[in-house]
Amino acid sequence: MIDFSKIDEYRENNRIEAKKALGGLPESIWETYSAFANTLGGIILLGVEELPDKSFRPVNLPDPEGMIEKLFCRLNDKNTVSANILTRGDVTVEEINGNSIIAINVPRAKDESIPIYINGDPYSGTFLRCGEGDRKAKDLSTLREDGKRPLGEKTISHRMNVVLHLTKHLSATNAELCAILDLSPSYIGKILKAMADDGLINVQSTGKTRRYELRK
Repeated sequence: MIDFSKIDEYRENNRIEAKKALGGLPESIWETYSAFANTLGGIILLGVEELPDKSFRPVNLPDPEGMIEKLFCRLNDKNTVSANILTRGDVTVEEINGNSIIAINVPRAKDESIPIYINGDPYSGTFLRCGEGDRKAKDLSTLREDGKRPLGEKTISHRMNVVLHLTKHLSATNAELCAILDLSPSYIGKILKAMADDGLINVQSTGKTRRYELRK
């Protein structure tokens, strides 16, 4: 995904995040891990500084192997993240002009594992990747089924899949979402109505066709 010999030519985007990490494993890594896993996947670079012109510069991690061990220890802690979707092969130490950095290739999580969330809370700990930043999924902490009880895991997963599709494709119709998510039109209709009522999505009508998009 990255030619490390040309690291200075890259910039942060929806698939690349750089963190200096000289003070140890940064806590912000978990938001990015969640965001990449819930969206399109991406690569996290530790030991890489973003300069004022947005270009990258390696800064040399003093103990990359120790940082990797701490990373996997935290990945397997449910209080940190809901699931570890990385293998040892997804995390490598790269040498750039005598500087050691860590490259973490985060795949998109399988649908049945989404959302990947942090701090043990799917309502406030679910993130998505948008451009070059991580953003919290549309305030799931406010969502309730029937206005009474917290959303169930399946409902969260279905809503997240709607959010992910709209993040990637900007808008969709009920029929398009039915085909993508393999759910019935009536069920998708209920999900879309609830999400619109909760202020998560906007509805655009063109004749008899309704298109749904994330509320900005």
